[in-house]
Amino acid sequence: MLHTWFECKVKYVKVDENSGKEKKVTEPYLVDAVSFTEAEKRIYEEMQTMIRGDFQVTNIRKSDYADLFPNFPGDRWYKCKVSHLSIDESAQKEKKVTSHMLVMADNVRDAYDHLMEGLSDMVVDFQVVSITESPLMDVFPYEADGAFVEKNDAEKEDAEL
Repeated sequence: MLHTWFECKVKYVKVDENSGKEKKVTEPYLVDAVSFTEAEKRIYEEMQTMIRGDFQVTNIRKSDYADLFPNFPGDRWYKCKVSHLSIDESAQKEKKVTSHMLVMADNVRDAYDHLMEGLSDMVVDFQVVSITESPLMDVFPYEADGAFVEKNDAEKEDAEL
């Protein structure tokens, strides 16, 4: 499953849950899209259903997440850095390859457990380098009928029509 993730920063006025006062916030969201243009369109569509009033998308950048492990009912996203050794055939040298993954969990321990479960079929030895709580407020994967879908499957369906 190949995804292209874009981190979108959204600025809007939010009511503080503790004080009840309005304050301006800029929050990051992650969107699965094929281009910057589609990412912008999708984040506007998602935010219109979540935010009352005006908002502004202040930044869109590509993210390098290799995989995503949603684990509902987890309430936070954790960024996991995983590395493994690969052999460079032409230079006959070992090379360290690092990947970033997102795991939804309630705490770091759950994130680790869900990551290990998600990577259980990995055939190479790997090392979990770090797990940190992500600032991401939400993640919007490419979906069809509410389910995670591989883009290649969606493209095949379009070709058949």
